[in-house]
Amino acid sequence: MNTGASTLFDLPGPAGRRRIRIATVVSLLLIVVAVVAVVRRLTTHGMLAADEWRVFTQWPTIRFLLGGVWATVLVTVVAMAIALPAGALVALVRLSRARVARALGRAYVEVFRAIPLLLLLYMFLFGLPRLGLTFPVFWQLTLAIVLNNAAVFAEILRAGILAVERGQSEAASSLGMTYWQAMWLVVIPQAVRKVVPALVGQSVRLLKDSSLGYVVSYLELLHQSQVLGEYYHTVLPTYLVAAVVYIAINITLSRFAHLLENRGLRGVRRRRHPESTALAENAAIGSGGRAPLIDDSTV
Repeated sequence: MNTGASTLFDLPGPAGRRRIRIATVVSLLLIVVAVVAVVRRLTTHGMLAADEWRVFTQWPTIRFLLGGVWATVLVTVVAMAIALPAGALVALVRLSRARVARALGRAYVEVFRAIPLLLLLYMFLFGLPRLGLTFPVFWQLTLAIVLNNAAVFAEILRAGILAVERGQSEAASSLGMTYWQAMWLVVIPQAVRKVVPALVGQSVRLLKDSSLGYVVSYLELLHQSQVLGEYYHTVLPTYLVAAVVYIAINITLSRFAHLLENRGLRGVRRRRHPESTALAENAAIGSGGRAPLIDDSTV
């Protein structure tokens, strides 16, 4: 039996692999043809001329775009700092032993996960001021993002909590911890490590949600790019530059999360197999002339 076979489906045979290779080659050719066609069309209309891009080499333009980048990052960081703990709290409420608390947690998740973010922004912009509740532009955007994303984070973290072995919470209880202490100090840190990819994906979505700042006249990156493109009549190049900046920020976020995930996995391996980990580290650096991590006489 092939140990590399998937538990969900059988590995393709020779004919299947041949069809996959053919489909891959055809797809790549179609993508190349599409890209070449787009580049030729842009060149024909002068969109790739040097004059269209020279404005992005000037410091006032760069400073203007950097202001939009800073506004986007600020909204993202603040919204993450509020939405993630709020999502963890909602997840714990959904897992509570009290029926009323579970019902309230589920109602929050179902309502705010279903309402579009654009509708929430309109509520903050037009609805709440009629009730006498007025927020600054920054908080109109941030709180709407928090309400929407906290519901999604809650479901992600709830799945991670349910994936943690029950013995972890039982061990915490045996040490005298309360239910909430066991959850915050023992269960949730392990649950976060299990759902890091899903959290990263939702964080990327949260970053893109900030592009709706134009609704409340918040000058984030996309809104700044729109203003800049209309001012210099270079709409397409400006949007392309904004797209590259968004990609760079998302890649940085994904790499940072990947480093945290690898660090967490190394910590888990050290706790589960301390002797083998110490031996491996000793063998890895022992040839470098440094002192060994463990004494050979104790092995």
